[in-house]
Amino acid sequence: MDKLKVSILGAGRIAATMAETLAKMDDVISYSVAARDLDRAQAFAEKYGFEKAYGSYEEMLQDDGTDLVYIATPHSHHYEHALLCLNHGRHVLCEKAFTVNRKQAEEVLALAEQKGLLITEAVWTRYMPFVKTLHDLLASGAIGKVCSMEACFGFELSWHDRLVNPALAGGALLDMGIYPLTLASIAFGDDIAHIASRCIKTDRGVDAQDSILLEYTDGKLATLTTSMLGNLRNEAAIYGTKGHLILPSFWHAEEIQLFVDGEDTPHIYPCPVEISGYEYEVRSCARAIAAGKTECTEMPHSETLYMMGLMDRLREAWDLRYPMEDI
Repeated sequence: MDKLKVSILGAGRIAATMAETLAKMDDVISYSVAARDLDRAQAFAEKYGFEKAYGSYEEMLQDDGTDLVYIATPHSHHYEHALLCLNHGRHVLCEKAFTVNRKQAEEVLALAEQKGLLITEAVWTRYMPFVKTLHDLLASGAIGKVCSMEACFGFELSWHDRLVNPALAGGALLDMGIYPLTLASIAFGDDIAHIASRCIKTDRGVDAQDSILLEYTDGKLATLTTSMLGNLRNEAAIYGTKGHLILPSFWHAEEIQLFVDGEDTPHIYPCPVEISGYEYEVRSCARAIAAGKTECTEMPHSETLYMMGLMDRLREAWDLRYPMEDI
């Protein structure tokens, strides 16, 4: 396959991170970008080296030159924009959270299967090199029988309108809580026996901080904390009968620290990224498209549906619904 031509739908902050990554990749072409304002799209294209700029999403999607569209709009709009891309015959890499709820995700994935197009969720954590290292360490028995884990992820972001606006599906869970939940899924799987949780809401009705306890059928426990009210430790620990693992910045960990009981010095397992970490999800898409697949190995559709369903259950327990869910 020739170099993958990537287009970006949206020209915000996360789009800029992807654009910076694409510019440093030898195996892709920064092809086009679209924003609702042509001047903004042209400025973005000039800054990051894209060949084309469009003032509407529809116009960009009519261009047959693109191989993959990266959706970088707020997750409140992912459902609409994913359907738009698929109906124009485009392969899609969609930012997390994939949609607002599982029902929307099911509709999007069904359309992709019907049209034979790739669509995958850009939960960059799942594509990162550290995932294999983590699985190998857990399987090796280095910390003995695995018992529990804890992960916390939070920043002071309550000033950010997108995160507190119900109309944009705001709140800590969909934007931030998905990371601890994803790590728990990577480390412990998806066989959950019981869920206990609490959230504290903002005066606009979205969750500001969440505490989630997952009990698995094999007896493991995961304790997860997310907040947009303060800067947390932002690390994860996985405990076993003979030691524990520490993952600093676990959502894009570049090392895993192994602490064996009775030893004074940790064993360090480097997992460096090449560029930003976004390169791995793009390359996974390239492999899937070349193989004629509709999903990426690292992020199967079943995992997207599981995660959306899990977050639905949590929000139901918190009596948290968004305006677009009542339409």
